[in-house]
Amino acid sequence: MHAPLTLSALRIHPMKTTSLFARLTLALSFFLSAFTQHAAAQAPAARPQAEAVMVRLAGLKQAVKVRRDERGVPYIEAGDETDLYFAQGYVTASDRLWQMDLMRRTARGELSEIFGRATLEDDKRRRAYGFAQVAEASAAQADPRSRAVMEAYARGVNAYIDSLDDKRLPLEFQILGYRPRHWTPADSAAVGKNFAEALSTTWPLDLARGLLADLPADKAAALFPETSPLDLPVVGNDKTDRKSAPPARTRSALPPVTHTAELLVELASIQEVEARTRARVGLFAEELAASNNWVVSGKRTASGKPLLANDPHLAPSAPSIWYMVHLSAPGLRVAGVTAAGAPGVIIGHNERIAWGMTNLGPDVQDLYREKFDPASPRKYMTPAGWRDAEVRREEIKVRKSPAGTETEVVAHEVLVTRHGPVVLQRGGDSYALRWTALSPSATEFTAFYKLNRARNWKEFQEALKDYGGATQNFVYADVGGHIGYYGAGLIPVRASGDGSLPYDGSKDEGEWKGFIPFAELPHVYDPPSGIIVTANNRVTGTSYPHFLTRVWAPPTRARRIYDLLSAKQKLTADDFRAVLGDAYTISGVTFAREAAKVARAAGLDAKDGKWRETVRLFEAWDGQLTPDARAPRLAVEMSGVFRRKILEAALGAERAAQYRWPASANLFDRLIQERPAGWLPKEFATYADLLDAAHKETRDALAKAFGADETKWTWGVRLPVNFPHPLANVPGAGEPFKLAPFPQRGGGGLFAAPNVGAGVSMRLIADVSDWDKTQQGIALGVSGDPRSPHWQDQLADWRASTPRVFPFTAGAVARAAYLTHVLEPKPR
Repeated sequence: MHAPLTLSALRIHPMKTTSLFARLTLALSFFLSAFTQHAAAQAPAARPQAEAVMVRLAGLKQAVKVRRDERGVPYIEAGDETDLYFAQGYVTASDRLWQMDLMRRTARGELSEIFGRATLEDDKRRRAYGFAQVAEASAAQADPRSRAVMEAYARGVNAYIDSLDDKRLPLEFQILGYRPRHWTPADSAAVGKNFAEALSTTWPLDLARGLLADLPADKAAALFPETSPLDLPVVGNDKTDRKSAPPARTRSALPPVTHTAELLVELASIQEVEARTRARVGLFAEELAASNNWVVSGKRTASGKPLLANDPHLAPSAPSIWYMVHLSAPGLRVAGVTAAGAPGVIIGHNERIAWGMTNLGPDVQDLYREKFDPASPRKYMTPAGWRDAEVRREEIKVRKSPAGTETEVVAHEVLVTRHGPVVLQRGGDSYALRWTALSPSATEFTAFYKLNRARNWKEFQEALKDYGGATQNFVYADVGGHIGYYGAGLIPVRASGDGSLPYDGSKDEGEWKGFIPFAELPHVYDPPSGIIVTANNRVTGTSYPHFLTRVWAPPTRARRIYDLLSAKQKLTADDFRAVLGDAYTISGVTFAREAAKVARAAGLDAKDGKWRETVRLFEAWDGQLTPDARAPRLAVEMSGVFRRKILEAALGAERAAQYRWPASANLFDRLIQERPAGWLPKEFATYADLLDAAHKETRDALAKAFGADETKWTWGVRLPVNFPHPLANVPGAGEPFKLAPFPQRGGGGLFAAPNVGAGVSMRLIADVSDWDKTQQGIALGVSGDPRSPHWQDQLADWRASTPRVFPFTAGAVARAAYLTHVLEPKPR
């Protein structure tokens, strides 16, 4: 998922005093040091430090105590909030400074200043969205309390930056030859825009569907399924009455698209750039399918108190996207994970409540096909006549040479209509984007500030009223024994239609009338079942009165989790661990069983020894995506051929290659089970013939790729787990950042399991009965420094799906401390 960066591709403004040779020499010496430190990290943990280390910092009012446990997780204790967030900024920067800089540069479209032309298209995309301007406006408009928090955090980051001379900068800065500028509150706002882009980008799906509008209605409906027999709505049910059904897709028809093939190619290119950008910072969420969470009430647990679990699914990266932290000050004690650059805690618990998040993924992006005047290309049509589009001129700094000091400026013009920036142009077709994330008021600061301090369901709801980030499924548990769910975020209400296809920009049919009122967003409190599960699946029944989206993840992960939880009356944290690690794939088993059934019925196994072996493997498979399993490897490759041949017959090869739909597994699960004649490609007389062809093609491809030894055709080597760092592929200099890949357990995509393998970015089991029994862990470690023993010290726990206990109470924190720093105010 990461575009390789080589020294010839790196085009960044380096330090004037540092030659390329010197930087590579530094990298080599750093690598030797990193190797030594890594060996030390494998030794037993050192004894706790006897005395605290004092660090004097300008900007503090009182002393702040920072303890570190055996995993290097910081526990920050301050006398007031201002010092607390100052210290959080300082400590986070000490662990993740380059990651923070990468996150803000990604959002602001400033990567080319450090990576050169290799990332120019990435920057142009972020500049088109205008994230930098939105972030600046968001910070400027923040309420005084949120602004004070962000400013204190920024001062802490800057105190750390100012403490570093060039030789003590993180290795990435030294290799690339630049110093980080000071952090600002707007930079923290920009970090949130990276998450918004990763978790709410649906406009390419809208356009792709629009370009397939010539399909017969029944085939189009089947290709873009919205429901499944396995669905598990959290709110409402599927007994729809006419009064409560979501609005129909009433709208005027658009004129025919004049450059369909070219638009599809351009769209594919844009999607490739966006996926590369998100993956670079660990925020690629394949088809928005990003996470599991669930909560059970005390009536279903051995302790009699709720248990809550969460595991967000995002692209693997080094360092991890999440940063673990424990914060305490008068009136506040909260622990969990945040993003490097974001103050507070995003997912975790305080002394009274716990919460987890998955992506709800409503349609918050609408495309408008704008009509521009050929005689005056910057004028576009509105209901009131022609109007001048705003032209925003962006100047992007691009490094000229890896060894040089100069940058060049590349100008990039962005057209902005009344609906938003033009994000796609090809021939005479231009599309503008309206998106909630492009509003300065769409922020998360105040919501998380309140959420960190909420004590009950009422205060939890009050916090979420201020949440304007990518709409999330929030699950909730409290010490009073209550559980709940709230789908929170800004979800637009349209004048007509539902935004699932592009609108005619010259009319007002697609204008936004407002947002779904908070009280009417989907939510539930203490459901009778005592179980709430979300996994990006459809969370509302058709009885829910508002339109959310037509794009849901398949319900297979949610269904499997629900079935496992329902199978036991009194659940424990160990049961939750087992669910977090479960690698059973419903879709994979469905395909394997049905393919074996068809093969036996047609006598394929009797005629062919290869088929006989395949049938044996399929029938004996337990459905688990384990690294050494051969059956799922055959099944997933074979199902891919089965899928491709059906799509090419239905759409043609070119359009089939561009087809994307998150819930497409719903369609192909149905086709392999029902085998309808209308979907069978004409070159095959039966589905047995189709499967026979898919089987032969699969075996030929695997033999070509891995040789004739079929014992090597295993699941684990299909997509080895890799935690890439953006500089890992730089010859020589990238060596310290390389982590050896290893066989994957679990998986996502068409054969998704609860444990999606490499995409699991964090695991949380919040135990309301005793917060000191709460377990939480990230994929690698808290440090972004490969020399640190905490660079990858959590990896073994991650591979085993066994997050460690995360101490919470004052006594537990004191006992867990291995290292203590006291940040003292520096005398004036």
